[in-house]
Amino acid sequence: MVALAAATALLAGCSSSDGKSGGNPLTDSKASGDTVVVGSNNFPESTLLADIYGEALKAKGIKVSYKPNIGSRETTYGLIKNGSIKVLPEYNGALLAYLDPKAKPTTAEATTTAIEAKLDSKLTLLKPAAAESKDSVTLNAATAKKYHLTDKSTIADLKGIAKDLVMGASPEFQTRQQGLVGLKSVYGLEFKSFKALDAGGPLTQAALKKNAVQAADIFTTDSTISKEKFVVLQDPKNLFGFENVQPLVRKGVLSQKGVDALDAVSAKLDTATLLDLDTQVQVQGKDPLDVAKAWLQSAGIA
Repeated sequence: MVALAAATALLAGCSSSDGKSGGNPLTDSKASGDTVVVGSNNFPESTLLADIYGEALKAKGIKVSYKPNIGSRETTYGLIKNGSIKVLPEYNGALLAYLDPKAKPTTAEATTTAIEAKLDSKLTLLKPAAAESKDSVTLNAATAKKYHLTDKSTIADLKGIAKDLVMGASPEFQTRQQGLVGLKSVYGLEFKSFKALDAGGPLTQAALKKNAVQAADIFTTDSTISKEKFVVLQDPKNLFGFENVQPLVRKGVLSQKGVDALDAVSAKLDTATLLDLDTQVQVQGKDPLDVAKAWLQSAGIA
């Protein structure tokens, strides 16, 4: 998933040590007894999501330990397969692309079904959240204001405007279906020009802020969106696919109350909420564990 590779590592090592397992997450022995080990990939949003899952389980009386910031999916998928970790926050589209690069599901439900067909037999998925972290067409505040567009507007609303806008994104965005190719074939858009930058990272963010580009590929839970008042356009035709946050767990590890706890998280967690939580961690500098606990309490889960 491009978003994962591009996610800032600013706070990748920052999370409260309260309740976290120490040592090397790749070599630590498995937690004993009935402890549920919650792992995360090595970027801030994954750590935050792991804290949310773990604290939701704790609220139901389940013993939890953490192995945060382990590494990429290539590492964490192996660890959940061998039982070193028991619960892992995932993104359904990215996980499917890892398991089956040729899959092209047309709904979030079909994405889950396709993943289940390829998953290791010891693993399963719980219910997905509405929250997604995926590619987007995002405008800077000045451009959105000029054309009277809001976060309720869609990519299709650029049909008569795109010819006046410079689009910024990674070089690969020019030739991808989930890029300029699809924006033309699916939405009928042709931009004034294209500026090759990075994959939703600091170059793209800076160019959009400075109006060097008026539209850009920014990931939907990037804290820059709220900080700079960028406007993310809706994608009703799902050009950018599905990247719902979804718990990946080992079968037989969670009791029904544990499953219910994580399903309750998914039921409450939407993209706007996740963006707000990410902003608290990555912009305001709050501890992700504290942010997780406060949100769970406000959502009535803990």
